Amino acid sequence: MGKTVAIITPAYKAQETLPETVRSVLEQTHADWQHWIVADDGFDYAGFLDQQGLGDRRQVFATTGRTGSGASATRNVALEQLATPYAAILDADDRLKPQKLERAVVALDEYGIVTTALDVVTTGFSHLRFVADGPDRVLTAGEHKWVNLSMDSMVVWDRRRADGRYDPTIRNMNDLEFLLQLFRTVPQSFHLGTPLHDYVKRNGSLSNGAETAAAMIHAKTAILDRLEAGYYGLDAEDVAGVAGFLRVSLAAEAAYGDAVSAAPGLLFEDHLEPRLRASKPLP
Repeated sequence: MGKTVAIITPAYKAQETLPETVRSVLEQTHADWQHWIVADDGFDYAGFLDQQGLGDRRQVFATTGRTGSGASATRNVALEQLATPYAAILDADDRLKPQKLERAVVALDEYGIVTTALDVVTTGFSHLRFVADGPDRVLTAGEHKWVNLSMDSMVVWDRRRADGRYDPTIRNMNDLEFLLQLFRTVPQSFHLGTPLHDYVKRNGSLSNGAETAAAMIHAKTAILDRLEAGYYGLDAEDVAGVAGFLRVSLAAEAAYGDAVSAAPGLLFEDHLEPRLRASKPLP
């Protein structure tokens, strides 16, 4: 298992979207992978994928034994059992570009954490925008969010150098909270500026109602509190960088509802990015 990547996909009522997600794994140019599909709804995803002609011996099926326990608890089921050197996250409605694992594994020879640019798409995989595209670069923990201002579930990491567990008490922004755990033992990540991960924006993601905004503000505030209390063990410069991003993002969350009312369909990334640029030049 010298180059094996375990791809972790939590599955909750994922019958409609999972086939495209699985197909993107099957099409990887790096063929040394395990695809952990963890059911959080009691559904037989192994039988389902076999019926779809998408079954593969490299797939591993597990279950939380519960229904709706959440993505964090579901991912942790796989994390507790992995024996592979590398791991990656892939949600059940997102897709990998064919070369993602190949390029990530090359970078992992030197770096313990690899991230990639995102292709933000609709549920029909129509392009909306790129995030964090540009040159490949080394990033510190404090620089990362100023480059990748969207979700962080495109991460691939070397479990021998950095590892963590998802915190089920943080239901939003759990991908950032997990990444900060990885940065405890790996001071820098390598960012691939080619969009190698399709991030699907579902209809509910395109607007921020009062409940969604409140949940995001709660999560970002909790992470900020942990960060400034020294929970992640980062140095002062990295703490300041992540905290600065979170404060700008919190202000953007508070203003997003009105912004969407004025411009229906406005992506949060498009709302946030100019605020970040106004705060400081983006790397």
